[in-house]
Amino acid sequence: MGKKSKKKGKSNRFITIILTVGILCMLSLATVFVYLGQVGKPIDPSDVETMSVQIPTGTGTNGIAQILEENGLIRNTTVFRLESKTKGYDGKYKAGEYLLSKSMSMLELMEKIVAGNVNTVRFTIPEGYTLKKISEKLSAEGLINEELFMQEIQSGEYNYEFLKHAPQGELRLEGYLYPETYDVYTTASEKDIIDRMLLQFDKVFKPEYYDRAKELNLNINELITIASIIQGEAVKEDEMNLISSVIYNRLNIGMPLQVDATVQYALQERTNRVSTENTKVDSPYNTYQNKGLPPGPICSPSIKAIEAALYPAETNYIYFVAKGDGYHAFTNDYDQFLKDKKAYIKKTFGE
Repeated sequence: MGKKSKKKGKSNRFITIILTVGILCMLSLATVFVYLGQVGKPIDPSDVETMSVQIPTGTGTNGIAQILEENGLIRNTTVFRLESKTKGYDGKYKAGEYLLSKSMSMLELMEKIVAGNVNTVRFTIPEGYTLKKISEKLSAEGLINEELFMQEIQSGEYNYEFLKHAPQGELRLEGYLYPETYDVYTTASEKDIIDRMLLQFDKVFKPEYYDRAKELNLNINELITIASIIQGEAVKEDEMNLISSVIYNRLNIGMPLQVDATVQYALQERTNRVSTENTKVDSPYNTYQNKGLPPGPICSPSIKAIEAALYPAETNYIYFVAKGDGYHAFTNDYDQFLKDKKAYIKKTFGE
C-alpha cells in the first residue's frame, strides 16, 4: 500500500506541474494577445486629420515600419514586422504616397499599403499641345501654379542629354514635355510634374535616335523641331513620313518651309485658315518670312511624329495642301499645287 501511495503522489505532482505550466503559458499568450491588441489600436481615434506619407520604391517592411513610427502612426516597429509576417503582408507592401491618420489602426494601415491605395491624380497631355496649352490645362485642373510652372520651365535644372541644344528662355522646354497620360502624387510640385514628363520623353527617345540624328546632320533640338512641325501639320499618322519628306526636300534646296503651323505658333492661336496678312507676322517662328527651321519646336510631338522626322519617306514632293478630309495632296509641280489649293478652298470655304 505504501509504494502505491508514493507512485500516486508523484503522478499527481506531475499532473499539477503540467497544468500549472499550461495555465502559465495560456496566461502568457493571453497577455501577449492583449498587448498586441493594445499596440495595434489607433494612436488617437479622435484624430482623423490625414497626413501625406511617402513610401519610396524598394522600401521593405522594416523601412515602412520606421516611416510609420516616425510619423506617429504606430507604437512599435517590431510588432508591425511580426504582424506583417503573420498576416502574409511581408514583401507585399506597395510604394507610393498615402493619406494616413492617427485614427487608423495598425491593421488598417497595413491593409491600405498592401492594397496600394495611393493618393495620386491623373492628367493627360494631348499630342501637339504647346507649353502654353499645357500650363493652362494643368492650372485649370488645379495641379500647378501657372506662374511657378513657367518659371520652372525657364530656369529649372534638368539633366537630360536631349536638352543639350534646347534654346534658352521661356520656350526652353517646348516640344520636350511628352504628350501622355500621367499619374502623379497630389503633392507633386511644378518641378516634379515637369521632370516626370521629361523622364517620359527620355524613355521613348531611344539611344539609337541620337545616332540617327547625327546621320541626318541634325542636333536633337532641330530634330524635335521638325517632328513638332510634322505634328502640327498632320491629321493622319500615315501621312507623317510624307510631310516629313516635304520638309527635308525644302530644306535641302534652300526653299522656305512656308508651314502654316509655324505661323499659328507665332500668332499663338489656331485658325482654320492662315491669311496672307498672317504670314507677314514678325517672328523667328514664321517660316514664310524666314528660311530654314524656326529656333525650336512649336509643340509636343508624339513618338510617331518623332519617328517620321527620323525616317522621312523618299519622295520628290515639295508641296502639299489639305484636301479637306484629313489627308493632303502631295506634288512637286507648282501648277498642280495651285489647283489642289483652289480645290481645297472651294470645298472648305465655298470660294
